Amino acid sequence: MSFNLERLQKKLGVKFDKPSLLEQALTHRSIGNSNNERLEFLGDSILGFVVADKIYQKFPEADEGIMSRLRANIVNGDSLADVATSLRLGEELLLGPGELKSGGRNRPSILSDAVEAIIGAIYKDDSLLAAQAWIEKHFANKLNALSTQAAIKDPKTRLQEYLQSRGEQVPDYKLMSTTGLDHNQLFTVECCVAIINQTFTASASSRKKAEQKSAHKVLEKLNEQ
Repeated sequence: MSFNLERLQKKLGVKFDKPSLLEQALTHRSIGNSNNERLEFLGDSILGFVVADKIYQKFPEADEGIMSRLRANIVNGDSLADVATSLRLGEELLLGPGELKSGGRNRPSILSDAVEAIIGAIYKDDSLLAAQAWIEKHFANKLNALSTQAAIKDPKTRLQEYLQSRGEQVPDYKLMSTTGLDHNQLFTVECCVAIINQTFTASASSRKKAEQKSAHKVLEKLNEQ
């Protein structure tokens, strides 16, 4: 699919006064010099600031080390790629022929960069408050799921301990697929837990990371319940 301003604005829930900024935010460097790298630079800083501020408010007793680890749970490539996937941004990306052929629309690094660029574009088109509101909306589940425990233990460990403490079976992780070239592979893993009648799938650049992401999705679901 090609870039469609109205469709994309509807997905994002924003209206741009300068649509060229939004188009630039979806333009990968494989297109040429007019790409999203500068907006990505802005968006990365804004995202880090907003998440840090939310953590500062939510955890008044947390020290700098814990706050840094909490922020890293959200401000990372896998987390950003999750948001991009939920918004179906892959079909909106403007990519060069080489990236199109190699599956760039589904590459986590490209998707995460696009989310940061969109944040930067919202800031430049409107304001810091507008960018903050967008982040708080689309990262709400991840922000709400944060706990000081999350800064100490990884998602797989926390999920297993949660289930074992309730006498439930441990999670079952299955490798569903491995795609891409040897130097740029994408692993897709499915996580199943007996207490939820649902499977949770995640993809990442390694099987371990994919398992951690799928476990994190289960924890988010348990937190909702």
